[in-house]
Amino acid sequence: MNISVYQVDAFANRVFEGNPAAICPLEKWLPEHTMQALAAENNLSETAFFVPAEDGFELRIGWRPGC
Repeated sequence: MNISVYQVDAFANRVFEGNPAAICPLEKWLPEHTMQALAAENNLSETAFFVPAEDGFELRIGWRPGC
């Protein structure tokens, strides 16, 4: 399975500033345990997953425990 993961700096105007977060665009929802494992693997405080919907996108955000 190939899943694209992008790291973005939220709340920043320049690279390497702000709060890093991972973004995973998906075609359909993955099992919850898979998304939790991906969020843990990213080792960032937040990982966002989104899928296309009729009126835009659906979004789920996972937090790394301890953050």
